[in-house]
Amino acid sequence: MEYFGITDKGRVRPTNQDIYRIEACPDRDSALVLVCDGMGGANAGNVASRFAAECFVEEAKTALETGADEMTRHETLRRALDRANDTVFGLAGRQPEFRGMGTPLVSAFVQGRDASIMNVGDSRAYIMSGGTLRQISEDHSYVEEMRRLGRISEADARSHPQKNLITRAVGVDATVDGDLFEQTLADGDILLLCSDGLTGMVEDGKIAEVLAGAGTLEDKGRELLTLALEGGGRDNITVALFTCGAKQEA
Repeated sequence: MEYFGITDKGRVRPTNQDIYRIEACPDRDSALVLVCDGMGGANAGNVASRFAAECFVEEAKTALETGADEMTRHETLRRALDRANDTVFGLAGRQPEFRGMGTPLVSAFVQGRDASIMNVGDSRAYIMSGGTLRQISEDHSYVEEMRRLGRISEADARSHPQKNLITRAVGVDATVDGDLFEQTLADGDILLLCSDGLTGMVEDGKIAEVLAGAGTLEDKGRELLTLALEGGGRDNITVALFTCGAKQEA
């Protein structure tokens, strides 16, 4: 397996409220990849993403270290999400300066060639396979719901003034549901988990070009970050890449 992650505050925001974690257990052929995109005034977004990530990873660690079938992976991701949500929601309720904070979250629990993916909000999971990029997750956002209903086009969705209005996030309500997806990975397939700071600045076609090109995962991750910054960098940007194939050469 090979993996790489990178995060940047972008060109506009004063702080970086994104966070990512990659936990790998090569002996068990397992890995956990996680991206959180904190939201909230002042430092509240930082608090939400940091506590959500810490709780999520801690809850998933045992299954990661022992290996897990599909049912166990799904149960683990649900428990991890519940724990993260309880923690962030509890903090927001106890401390006035944290009220309203929360975080979109996307995660992948990989066991061998099988990946269980969970998302809440508009942070995304993609797979690059056979030269084609496909979005696995579905955004929980007002604009995406409008697009799915056929009320706006995909092109309109990218520039819609309410494109950042999400309908689901970790820590905002007492409970939260995450969508689960299963994906089988072949040699050379690349999983991309990212915050909307990437997808809001770089179109899917350009992301596909980068992932299909030559270079290591680090080369590709850094190039994606550069493109997002060159596109305006209006939000925090996080990119996490994973492949279970042989190490990619420069």
